[in-house]
Amino acid sequence: MSKARATLLAGTVLAIASSPLHAAEGTFDTPAVVPEIAVKAVEAAVEACRDKNAQVTAVVVGPGGTLQALKRDRYAGPHSVQTATSKAWTAVSFRTDTIELGDSTGPGQASHGLQNLDGVTILGGGKQITSEGRIVGGIGVSGSPDGATDDQCAAAGIEAIQDDLL
Repeated sequence: MSKARATLLAGTVLAIASSPLHAAEGTFDTPAVVPEIAVKAVEAAVEACRDKNAQVTAVVVGPGGTLQALKRDRYAGPHSVQTATSKAWTAVSFRTDTIELGDSTGPGQASHGLQNLDGVTILGGGKQITSEGRIVGGIGVSGSPDGATDDQCAAAGIEAIQDDLL
């Protein structure tokens, strides 16, 4: 191989290696809570509600709303599974904790119609799980006597995994 050809080949390899790949420009990374951490969160949320004498279901979904973990306490109502899942999905989908959505979706409010969308539950107990400012999942809790208690238990689930989120 001639010296000129070797130099040209080396320059081409260097140019290819230093330029970004076009495929990388058409994709992005979405961080998500892993199942083991999701299980830890639902266990902590259910335990927090037990401490308040409430039997609940806790659910964690990924950032796209897919189920990652579910724990239903022995006497939690059968409706609580669907409601907890919907709360977690709603928090992720609207990028807002469900207890906060209540104010903007009441009668006469501009977002009142959100309540009629399939899968949306606007009751306290759905929270975003974030890491470094990005949503990595959502947690939903259902079954306590009120949305404020569900919300507190969801917060306890997030608190239990805070050190695990990078």
